Amino acid sequence: MLSTGERAYAFVKASGIIGKSYVGRRIKTLNPISRLSELDQLVFGQTARELPERELLPDLERRLSGRGVASIVSVLKSYKNPPSLFLQLLRVYEYSDLKTALALIAEGEITSRPGNTQLGRFGTINFEAWPDAKTMLAGTDLEFIIDCLDQSNASAGLGEAKNDMPGSMSAKTIDTMDTLLDRHYYTKLWASLSQLKKKDRIAAEKIIAEEIALRNCAWALRLRSYYDMKAEEVREHLVVIEDNSKLCEDAYAALNFPLDDYSEWEKWKRLRFLNPVSSQWMADPRYFQNAASEYLYHMALRNFRVSLSYIDKVFCYIKLKQFEEDLLTSCAEGLGMGMTGKDALAMLEVVS
Repeated sequence: MLSTGERAYAFVKASGIIGKSYVGRRIKTLNPISRLSELDQLVFGQTARELPERELLPDLERRLSGRGVASIVSVLKSYKNPPSLFLQLLRVYEYSDLKTALALIAEGEITSRPGNTQLGRFGTINFEAWPDAKTMLAGTDLEFIIDCLDQSNASAGLGEAKNDMPGSMSAKTIDTMDTLLDRHYYTKLWASLSQLKKKDRIAAEKIIAEEIALRNCAWALRLRSYYDMKAEEVREHLVVIEDNSKLCEDAYAALNFPLDDYSEWEKWKRLRFLNPVSSQWMADPRYFQNAASEYLYHMALRNFRVSLSYIDKVFCYIKLKQFEEDLLTSCAEGLGMGMTGKDALAMLEVVS
């Protein structure tokens, strides 16, 4: 059981970090930036790097990720045993790194180990064992994913991948692994709520429910728009929470709407996240994803300020830091393509 002191101390620490983060009104400080070096200087101050722009982008992205994770970990260290909800939120980085690592194994690209996010004592995957997936995942709840790897790789100990012909099982294997990992992550995240008292998880439950529902809608749009998948194919890629089937309802409702006829979407519950109607209108998955992210960000920001639960407040803090990392990384990528900070924020539909 968490002590009152732990809860209060974690929130106070989170509040201090949020005050210096690029959320709320501070997002506006990104508008006048026009070069990567300016973003580096703004965020990192005296520790900014003096590198050519082409070398600065990947270096800056790595440091932005490390900065966000370090801020979250610093708050979780306030607890002797952090709530499972917080640990699962932190593990999203492991899932992302694992997807990259397994994709490289499945494709036979094993000459150089990919980097991974450092989670300190909260890490569970042994990335040092790459490309031996069995050793990487031994003792974790993710061992099940090994069965999805190409059997030719598995027979070689998952360390000596054979070259596949174009269009072979590797692409399908990678796609299947990503879907299963997403489902596993959100199932565990949803289950972690039940370990908390209801009064401590009001905001977290609402935000997670909206995130899963909107994630399903975004994926339905993306798979139909980019891969021309039919309704039954799309269903296989959605996150299904067994005790809350409603989280798929909005995505299911939109599976048969024509992608080029706005009038068919006008009664859809998630209409507000679609791109504005125009003469050559097509449903835009990227616009939907950006609008959904903006909505979830404001939910987290509002509840961080008004929630009466310290658990909910720290949950919202973690979501805000992850949003900030995504925002700064996207801004860096935009600057790398010649955009200004203002242009990048407009593209992301971000309103401070």
